[in-house]
Amino acid sequence: MSIAPPSSDALSVRTSPVAPTTTTVPTSPDVSAPLSSSVPLTRGTTAHGGTRGFEFDVAIVGLGYVGLPTALAYHHSGTSVIGLDVSQRRLETIRSRGADLLDDDRVRLESAFLAEDFVLTDDPSMLARAAAVIVCVPTPVDEYLVPDLAILRGAAATVVEHAVPGQLLMLTSTTYVGCTDDLLVQPLTERGLLPGRDVFVAFSPERIDPGNASVAHEDVPRVLGAATPECAEIADEMLGRYARVHRVPSLAAAEMTKLLENTFRAVNIALANEFSDICRTMGIDVADVVDAAATKPYGFMAFMPGPGVGGHCIPCDPHYLLWQLKANRQAAPMITQAMTEIAARPGRVVDRTREVLSDAGRGLRGARVLVVGIAYKRDVADLRESPALEILEGLIAAGAEVGFADHRFDSVRLHDGTVLDDVVDETAFAADVVLLHTRHTDADLSWITGEQLVIDTTYRAADLTGRILL
Repeated sequence: MSIAPPSSDALSVRTSPVAPTTTTVPTSPDVSAPLSSSVPLTRGTTAHGGTRGFEFDVAIVGLGYVGLPTALAYHHSGTSVIGLDVSQRRLETIRSRGADLLDDDRVRLESAFLAEDFVLTDDPSMLARAAAVIVCVPTPVDEYLVPDLAILRGAAATVVEHAVPGQLLMLTSTTYVGCTDDLLVQPLTERGLLPGRDVFVAFSPERIDPGNASVAHEDVPRVLGAATPECAEIADEMLGRYARVHRVPSLAAAEMTKLLENTFRAVNIALANEFSDICRTMGIDVADVVDAAATKPYGFMAFMPGPGVGGHCIPCDPHYLLWQLKANRQAAPMITQAMTEIAARPGRVVDRTREVLSDAGRGLRGARVLVVGIAYKRDVADLRESPALEILEGLIAAGAEVGFADHRFDSVRLHDGTVLDDVVDETAFAADVVLLHTRHTDADLSWITGEQLVIDTTYRAADLTGRILL
């Protein structure tokens, strides 16, 4: 998602009638002015009653892996949508059908392009024309694992700048507890827009799972916390257009819910990784153990080990909680240890590669290593926080001759600027060892022979003869 902080040039971006307000607010964009977009516009149904009409039901700020599917889910439900992203490149990717989407979402996108009530734009002034504005931008961490809130702060500031009376303003990005109050409630109040009276503020953490077609967007409940009961009513109606809603008593409870969800996953993945090392020492295939434990119908949830974790959830979200806890001088030793172990996992993959090559009678320096699959998870064209990047860098630093094979990427740029091109002919690469990092459903591994040295970091490639487990 490509919303960045505002600059001088561009944006770096159940119902009950609401009584009209007589509050005077600072000047906001003139919603009667001509639109800058060349796309024809029509008036959609308004999200709530009142004397002021809106031309669109909802504006989605940020059209990445969360924002675009969210926009399509809303439009599919009969809601008129503005999609805002500052990146012209991203907008062109979407328009040219190049966005990484599930098949169902591709169908929805085609339908949306045929409609007049679905508009893509990079003009933030159009936010004033939507009854609801929903922020779906990334919240990464920096190289020191400190929350990087620049994108969210910039997007929220732009939303506040263009807010008009009667709007619902909602954050969905994972963040620290109290963020919605800091970035929306307080700045809006300073503008003279009181949440619950003039505008409506809520937080509903996103629950998009890229590449997972087994659960439809509409089947995933949305957790909702709001600034006031009035805000909760308006937000419930908007979210309820395409999903079931689970209300919690406060903004803080909703913000903490997302942190718990992904911290839970992080801790259990760290445990699964540790069990994989234990099982290897004892000569046991950890996949057999996890599969057996998963037959228990209660009290167990299966987590598989792997080469590390990627995306903008598990590697990042728990650090927002740990960062906030430091201000309270409160320790969270189990979470801290889990995140430490997760961060160390790609380095363990490099060490294991050295061990396997040593057992085969050669060193890592000068060895040809082919990493198969570099996306952070299967069936997505997504490199965000992918462990493969750190693994590639570690192998190169150890002196190996490294290549990657993943047809979803023509090339990849590592953090030090090194650019690697996708290996088209895996056999001709003549790898001394193949490192299976991500196995896409459509990946053809028929070129791997029984004599090939293969390290399986997925723990699921039992069909590869002679594979060696990470």
